[in-house]
Amino acid sequence: MEGLTQFVAAPGAIDLAWGHPDPELLPVAELRAATTRALDRYGPDMLAYGHPLGPRPLREWIGQRLAETDARAPAPDEIVITGGTSQGLDMVATLLMSPDDAILVGEPTYHLAVRILADHPVAMHGLASDGEGVLLDDLQRVVRELRQGGTQRLFLYVIPTFNNPTGTSLPDDRRRALVDFAAAAGLVIVEDDTYRELAYDGPAPASLWAIAAPGTVVRLGSFAKSVAPGLRCGYVTADAPTAARFALSGFLDSGGSPSHFSALVLAEYAAAGDYARGVERYRAAYRERRDALLASLAAQLGATRWDTPKGGYFVWVPLPDGITADALAGAAERCGTGFVPASVFYVHPERAPEAIRLSFARYPPELLAEAGGRLGRAIEMVTG
Repeated sequence: MEGLTQFVAAPGAIDLAWGHPDPELLPVAELRAATTRALDRYGPDMLAYGHPLGPRPLREWIGQRLAETDARAPAPDEIVITGGTSQGLDMVATLLMSPDDAILVGEPTYHLAVRILADHPVAMHGLASDGEGVLLDDLQRVVRELRQGGTQRLFLYVIPTFNNPTGTSLPDDRRRALVDFAAAAGLVIVEDDTYRELAYDGPAPASLWAIAAPGTVVRLGSFAKSVAPGLRCGYVTADAPTAARFALSGFLDSGGSPSHFSALVLAEYAAAGDYARGVERYRAAYRERRDALLASLAAQLGATRWDTPKGGYFVWVPLPDGITADALAGAAERCGTGFVPASVFYVHPERAPEAIRLSFARYPPELLAEAGGRLGRAIEMVTG
């Protein structure tokens, strides 16, 4: 419905630009029941200002869940409930960064995270990456140059697990090298761990937060992809003093937890086993959709090669030689599909290759197969 949701597809279009879940997969009935149970359990306290860290039932459950899906479980006082990853990142930038600091960003990266960081008076620098993630050599070089130039406090924003936009993950040995360097250099890593639950070919790797020395990493988690984005509920895991710094901020002191109501609904949803069942349903559906889109792309772009994402929502597709994303965009729209060009995901757009990001989350397999065909026709239009 126009004016109600962020995205409404044009009639007949299969738009692969938007990283949104399929509305048909969202757990409407389960969340309705969880809401009723939560209201019965908590009554008017559910409608009150919430605890600054977020309600303890959800924080305790997050710790239990991460004990299963990560290499280390946070304690309740190491968890802060947020209004989603975006609000968590904004809180990190507001409370931990100052105008004299700099934040380094592994390119390509989530373009809206760059937008959020750009809202703050902090210098931003892109870092080179390969097919697996940020290059430690380039990070070391940039840190050295910035320190020589007088910048002392440095941050690094990365998505090491099922990266948006590439879908790839940083290998275990490079994770360890990254956190060890950060600890030695006094670099604070801001880890976006949004896609941890959407692992399709085996467990997700250990988070940077789980393997790092306390205080080295602030991890951003989310329920937008594992439950529903409209809940606007996520979390931060950090060392207890940093979590307390967030809880004592003016924002949380003023209104309490930004997701008190939805956090208690989530706690009930999880306690009933709906969260675990829902994640398995998402994994099965998205794995099938990923495979359908990749099969269609292989049929259309046979000579082109890409990495099969092992999790998340996206596939990163290099374009055939001689085709630019700008030239392809109009043809794709005329053929009834869409994508996001690589340049959007770079702090320095001139570094971007000719590639596109496609999302396989919103549409069922048959429509994804058709979208691949439409993209192929668009490429034929561009090549004449």
